[in-house]
Amino acid sequence: MRVLGVDPGLTRCGVGVVEGVAGRPLTMRGVGVVRTPPDAELGHRLVAIEQGIEQWLDEHSPEVLAVERVFSQHNVRTVMGTAQASAVAMLCASRRGIPVVLHTPSEVKAAVTGSGRADKAQVGAMVTRLLRLDAPPKPADAADALALAICHIWRAPAQNRLQQAVAQNRLQQAVAQNRLQQAAALRAAKPSPAAAQKGRTA
Repeated sequence: MRVLGVDPGLTRCGVGVVEGVAGRPLTMRGVGVVRTPPDAELGHRLVAIEQGIEQWLDEHSPEVLAVERVFSQHNVRTVMGTAQASAVAMLCASRRGIPVVLHTPSEVKAAVTGSGRADKAQVGAMVTRLLRLDAPPKPADAADALALAICHIWRAPAQNRLQQAVAQNRLQQAVAQNRLQQAAALRAAKPSPAAAQKGRTA
């Protein structure tokens, strides 16, 4: 599985590509940051992010796009920029038919470090170890993007089993409901004993 992780941001949008499967050593295929100038107009910044993401999609052809789920912060302006960059990345992938998955920061931290409260330095150190890199990727946005990709590769098998279990449960419920409806229809079509007796005496 090849996953493009995106740590969304309006000024720095971290991107990282990781390839592999759960339970085996993973390989980094690329890491970087899509930057936009803070003094540029918002529309131009979003176009720059789109162009940057498109280049990464062209170059690496990922099977899945993993994006950090935007959550509430005290700085509303930062949240808005993060959400806008996230939407652009999701649009680029969806336009190509590439599945998009969202992971919360705590999910990513827990998957990579074992603690949902790990700081950026701990995440960077574990990403470096897991991908056998010489040094932590800089800036931290790039390391976070790789962590997102790692998180999805490791969580995908469990998520797939859960989805299969839910689908199987829904199928079983549908079959049971269908049987109940068929039984009810048969009872409704079958004449009552009184009606049958009346028919015989007529």
